[in-house]
Amino acid sequence: MNGARHTEIIIAGAGIAGLTAALAFASRGYAVQVFERAPQLEEVGAGIQLSPNATRILARLGVLPALLKTAVRPDAVLLREGRTLAELARVPLGEAAERRWQAPYLALHRADLQSALLSRVVETPAIRLVANAAVTGVAQSSAGVAVTIVSEAERSEASGVLLVGADGVRSAVRAFFGPSRESRYSGEVAWRTTLPADSAAGRALLEATPADTVTAFLHSGFHLIAYPVRGSAAINLAAFTAGAGLAEKWLGKVDVAPLRNAMRATAPVLSRLADEAGPWTAWPIHTVDRRPAWTFPGVALIGDAAHAMTPFAAQGAAMAIEDAWTLAASVTAAPGDLAGALAAWEAARRSRVEKVARRGAFNRFAWHASGPVALARNLVLKTRPPGKLAADLDWLYGWEPPDF
Repeated sequence: MNGARHTEIIIAGAGIAGLTAALAFASRGYAVQVFERAPQLEEVGAGIQLSPNATRILARLGVLPALLKTAVRPDAVLLREGRTLAELARVPLGEAAERRWQAPYLALHRADLQSALLSRVVETPAIRLVANAAVTGVAQSSAGVAVTIVSEAERSEASGVLLVGADGVRSAVRAFFGPSRESRYSGEVAWRTTLPADSAAGRALLEATPADTVTAFLHSGFHLIAYPVRGSAAINLAAFTAGAGLAEKWLGKVDVAPLRNAMRATAPVLSRLADEAGPWTAWPIHTVDRRPAWTFPGVALIGDAAHAMTPFAAQGAAMAIEDAWTLAASVTAAPGDLAGALAAWEAARRSRVEKVARRGAFNRFAWHASGPVALARNLVLKTRPPGKLAADLDWLYGWEPPDF
């Protein structure tokens, strides 16, 4: 392999995972090519939460200053009972989070994160970004990896030391390594919208919960997350329900009857949101079986391509950011042993991702509880002081990248 290919990284996908990986590798002296199959870069969705384990990495990559222009630093995470709106628990954030975890907790619009990453990529000479370019083939050899690229009517080839599959839950790169790795519908739907804070529904919601918090309203079989974005000018709403017949793709202009039914027994300020806060986008939640390999000779899967999980720990983007940073660090630490570097990276990441997935599954169970289980949950939460609840998250938010 010639010297150039020793330092060439190919990335499939220009979402959060792919752009972060591009910046992480470029910061370590690699030349990077990013290929995105969509004709233009855009984010469908609304808000996103970035916990300190993610923002400390974005700070190292020079992305954080741009995010702080529009992001909100919420003062706390609140858990409220959806029927009575009673406060069950409070996890302090804001300045307390920065003192405890040495990085901010942010609430922002997903498009603002995408824009900040993209701006940093564009100003980095070592990164070449090509849109409307799909990776359609992968050839591995002892000399590295070569990929076939189809862009409009053109076909070309790119080669390097490593291909990073960062192309999401329906990853084309993942499909090259086994048809059993298709994504699976979880049976649940995320309903998303962004509500102007000065609208009638927005003002009513802000009377029910402070404007500077991330609030989870809990109810049997349903929960709603609300938090400020765009400098508190808007409120991001994400509701989660069981759903059938919505397994294939996100849908705009969707019938909100399932959401309305799920919210029927909640407090009036919440139940009215199904009709007053729209239009809603229904986003079927897909997952990926995390058990098969994430790495192959000259290839690594990161983010949703490797381990898409349900969003109940609010860590999907954070895990992608962690993946990207740690992969670049691992490859850099062992320049003569790519196979060993990938094996070490995958082993470390599996342990971390599995723990996060378990936390998400626990949250989903607890937040959708009913009957005696819900009563027990409420009692336990009410007896836990805020400091103890924060300490319970030290392993997650206080995480520092390992030395490979």
